[in-house]
Amino acid sequence: MAGSPDDDDAGAEARNGPGGMDTAMLDLLVCPLTKKPLHYDAEANELVSDAAGLAYPVRGGVPILLPSEARPLRDEPVPGAGR
Repeated sequence: MAGSPDDDDAGAEARNGPGGMDTAMLDLLVCPLTKKPLHYDAEANELVSDAAGLAYPVRGGVPILLPSEARPLRDEPVPGAGR
């Protein structure tokens, strides 16, 4: 039946990655430090900024784009990340 909750769930599954991240949102999001594109790492459930060397967590389908919450991808500190 059109408009049923099951239809909404099917649409959400098509948009969302395994961690609940709305993959259509990726076209709009950029790294808050570098303003460069992010890519979604479904295994780690993170948005990765190669330019900044940071991985931002996705919690409950919501990307947390705060440098203070990001995980560094390398050992050296990243300027502006607050770590």
